[in-house]
Amino acid sequence: MNEIDSFIINNLEKHSKNIAIITAEKFDISVQAVNKHLKKLIKDNIIEAEGETRGRTYSLVKQFKMFSYDMNENLSESEVWSKDIKPYIPTKPNVHNIWAYGFMEMFNNAIEHSCGTWIKVFISKDILNTRMMIMDNGIGIFKNIKEKFNLADEHEAILELSKGKLTTDKQRHSGEGVFFTSRAFDKFIIESHNIMFTHNKNKQDVLFDDIEKSSGCATVVFMEIANNSNRILKDIFDEFSGEDYGFDKTIIPIELAKYGDENLMSRSQARRVLNRITLFKNVVFDFNNVPHIGQAFADEIFRVFADMNPNVKLDYMNANEEIRAMINRAKVSNINKI
Repeated sequence: MNEIDSFIINNLEKHSKNIAIITAEKFDISVQAVNKHLKKLIKDNIIEAEGETRGRTYSLVKQFKMFSYDMNENLSESEVWSKDIKPYIPTKPNVHNIWAYGFMEMFNNAIEHSCGTWIKVFISKDILNTRMMIMDNGIGIFKNIKEKFNLADEHEAILELSKGKLTTDKQRHSGEGVFFTSRAFDKFIIESHNIMFTHNKNKQDVLFDDIEKSSGCATVVFMEIANNSNRILKDIFDEFSGEDYGFDKTIIPIELAKYGDENLMSRSQARRVLNRITLFKNVVFDFNNVPHIGQAFADEIFRVFADMNPNVKLDYMNANEEIRAMINRAKVSNINKI
């Protein structure tokens, strides 16, 4: 594909009405010359146009596919992948591998944990990106985790889910599926009962509460990745693996420990963050979007827990100056104690 066509495709969503002018200015060519490229892209079924000449808008051509399955003992994620899903997935090997892993992990979760009666899969694909939604009518993923682990509420369930190694069936599942799938895609969302957890390609975890739910489903998983992505699944596993290749590192988004506008001040809040982290050898606390923490919160993590668990290496990232000072104070107290 030539440079002009590539520019048009990559900027069409942002400049659907004036893409011809923007492209002409970019390459110092006439609008008429750009129109030739637009017509060819339309002919090749890559983009489509709507409206008359002056008010015409352009968009990428999207392919849609929907599959629906009844829950039963014969439903298999690998068979569904091979028979129905695989033909609509990009063939670039690294991207194809990510889709195979992500789909089968999330579809299997719905089969074995949702307690629902049906699963639906929606696929949307254009020349740039492929998107998928896996929906079920079961109990809801956050509610299920809350009840199985006797947690305070569904917010705490999301915090635990984001850490990894969380499973309601230890004999058959390692608890790695959601953790690694969320990091493999450009955008990953789980929506359940008016709460939405999302992880994006900038490695940020975000929780949205009281969202307007329109799907009518208990759980919706959304995944999106660029068709030409260079991301490699093995690299994602390696990032969180140690010398023995085990899943021994996690990054905990501290923002998810907050309820609403509350500040993270207490030891009980810190213990909520610390729950289950002895399962890992390396733990990184991500303070992105956290403006303040209290002395007790920092002390419980970086002095009390660190002193009691010397085999767990603690680190942090995205902390502002105030938070760094609070953490260093806790660490110094531990050193002085020695």
